[in-house]
Amino acid sequence: MAAPRLPPLPSVRDLLRLYRLRAVQQLSQNFLLDGGTCSRLARAAGPLRDAHVCEVGPGPGSVTRAVLAQRPASLTLVEKDTRFLPALLMLREAAAPCPVNIVAGDVLRYDMSATFPVEPTPWEQPCTSAYIIGNLPFSISTPLVVRWLRDISRREGAWRTGRVRMALTFQKEVGERMAAEAGDEQRCRLSVVAQAFCHVQYRFTIGGHVFTPRPRVDAAAVVLTPLRQPRIPLHFRTVEKVARCLFHMRQKTIVSGAGWPRCAAWQILYPEPARSQLALDTLALADLDATCRPYQ
Repeated sequence: MAAPRLPPLPSVRDLLRLYRLRAVQQLSQNFLLDGGTCSRLARAAGPLRDAHVCEVGPGPGSVTRAVLAQRPASLTLVEKDTRFLPALLMLREAAAPCPVNIVAGDVLRYDMSATFPVEPTPWEQPCTSAYIIGNLPFSISTPLVVRWLRDISRREGAWRTGRVRMALTFQKEVGERMAAEAGDEQRCRLSVVAQAFCHVQYRFTIGGHVFTPRPRVDAAAVVLTPLRQPRIPLHFRTVEKVARCLFHMRQKTIVSGAGWPRCAAWQILYPEPARSQLALDTLALADLDATCRPYQ
């Protein structure tokens, strides 16, 4: 059955003109105004009917409309730029009886632990009926997803009640790196960390022409599904540090990253004076060729 439609509303482009809203370059804003792409992103997350959804950075509400068209049980909007509040309040009025909670704040500082009113679900069970969706500003997409991966590893924040799936946009190159398998030259620290705790799917490319203003690069829609059991059974901090050290010099041999003597303190895996030998011993224990490259 087709999802019920929202009441007639001004188009997003009309709202931008009405409230004289322009993208702020300092906030890395690019409005996604193409309705078909917004619907495709909403559907990529999963079955939103009667689900609980949190949208990050809704802006003027293009993706929000696509989410509401699926008739979720509830919707939370986290938006830093208060210029968009009138447009979002209009959507909230039109969305009744679906409750829409608008949070005016920075998502990097927002505590998501109480976002989803769902019963706790064991991690061994299927994903919860909760989803995170967002057309993320490119400038915060990587630090934000790294923070969320840390929360997933600890089962904190939005993931304290179970496995919450995410459908997010990234710069195309970042999306490709997140999904890159071992041996792919795009393989990087983010690939290792993301795939250690999530199943990463590069769903589709979003051409820059559907954004306003048009960015210099295309975007990617990526779906991250937390794994029942992490691929690397170690603390997030350990996984992230090792990956960061090894990929610090991605074009050099892997032993260079593990035992390189001239690094900042946070990049050092082993203390002097046995750093080089310990790096070789570790690679031998891991059955890795010390002359291979990190992405291999």
